[in-house]
Amino acid sequence: MRKRMVLAVAVMFVMAACTAGGSDEGPIEEQATGGTHQPVTLNVWGFYTEHELENFTEVVSDFEDKYPWITVNMVPGKQFNDIVRGINSGTPIDVAIDVGPDNVAKYCSTGAWVDLNSTLESNGVDFDATFPASVKTYTNFEGKQCALPMLTDAYGLYYNKDLLEAAGYTEPPKTLSELTEMAKKLTTYNADGSIDVIGFNPLSDFYEGYNNYVGNAWGADWYDDEGKSAFASDPAWAQAFQWDKDLVDYYGYDNLVNFKASLGGDDSEWNEQNGFQVGRVAMLYDGEWRTVYDQEAMDKLNYGTAPFPVADDHPELYGSGLIGGTVVGIPRTSENQSDAWLFVKTLTTDPEFLESLATKLGNVPTTNETLESTSLNDDPHFKTFIDIFSNPNSSFKEMSTLGTADATLEVDTLTKWEAGKITDLDAALQDLASSIDQQLELG
Repeated sequence: MRKRMVLAVAVMFVMAACTAGGSDEGPIEEQATGGTHQPVTLNVWGFYTEHELENFTEVVSDFEDKYPWITVNMVPGKQFNDIVRGINSGTPIDVAIDVGPDNVAKYCSTGAWVDLNSTLESNGVDFDATFPASVKTYTNFEGKQCALPMLTDAYGLYYNKDLLEAAGYTEPPKTLSELTEMAKKLTTYNADGSIDVIGFNPLSDFYEGYNNYVGNAWGADWYDDEGKSAFASDPAWAQAFQWDKDLVDYYGYDNLVNFKASLGGDDSEWNEQNGFQVGRVAMLYDGEWRTVYDQEAMDKLNYGTAPFPVADDHPELYGSGLIGGTVVGIPRTSENQSDAWLFVKTLTTDPEFLESLATKLGNVPTTNETLESTSLNDDPHFKTFIDIFSNPNSSFKEMSTLGTADATLEVDTLTKWEAGKITDLDAALQDLASSIDQQLELG
């Protein structure tokens, strides 16, 4: 998919209790696929727009051909707030497709989306055998399996082989100390001291940079065993923030800001001025979609992909990374739960449909079977991200009912720290943890 900030910063939206529609007290029985059926229209709300909507609609057409009594009414451009408002107002939404997992805990804890545990069991779907273990980190909350995965993103390292070779490197870095050393050596400057080519841009607002500071590379936990924020108690966070600041200070904060502006600012991530694609960024933190988003530009590059480097004291984490993508659920307001379950089951477990979606949208498929069989394995650039998703140490951040609010608070602290507006890191992390805990208490 185009831009998938896994932990996109968003305004917090309070979900009201959901009372309309069906019940998740028992399993949804799968619609029999033989015999005579009354025509039914499924109202499917999803985030897709533009070319992604076109690609998804093609797959939906294949579903309608296979199950001709079902017509799918796609309602595009729907985000979390839209979905929640629809459910709270009693709108008969049969299937909801959310862009990412940030709000799964809200869907599960409020009963907005039906708990599918008994439905999976009743219909013979063995979750643990069907999906990699990492999937549960972003589709399940407190034992409620209210969401299923339908494609995912995985984050790793892109590196320009020509630039690395010119600097004497034959392999990408595996540890953060190696990344730091290489980043400095690969950087070149203009006569006025501004950056011409950067080895690695550590700023959290550079392209997908914020997702690097979700903490996977350091093995950091967002919450402790008691459900409290771990930003002050887990030393990995201080390590992550300090690594970031050290490299920012090496380059100079203003120099990094000006470098991004020289590429065209935020928009350059998605146009022909993309810093990696034009050879001005030697190593980039990014998702699997970069391999196919601008295929013509990427085909001109001599580049490689690899897992992102990890903290030197956590070598066992190498090969893993941040994951998490599209999630699908059945809202309580669905009036056609059996047919809705057939649609959800098909899109999330049927290898034919998953393969079609993955290849059309350029995302990682999400079942064990499809991960093994997908033609995307034939592209060594893309296979890196399939391997990252399959790694048992890969994960999304721990779920909480705050949705994106905890990420928003972290971003605020991190950007101030990078800009030199915070001088006492320990105090800042304690304030961050306290703010998150206060938000949790407010509900």
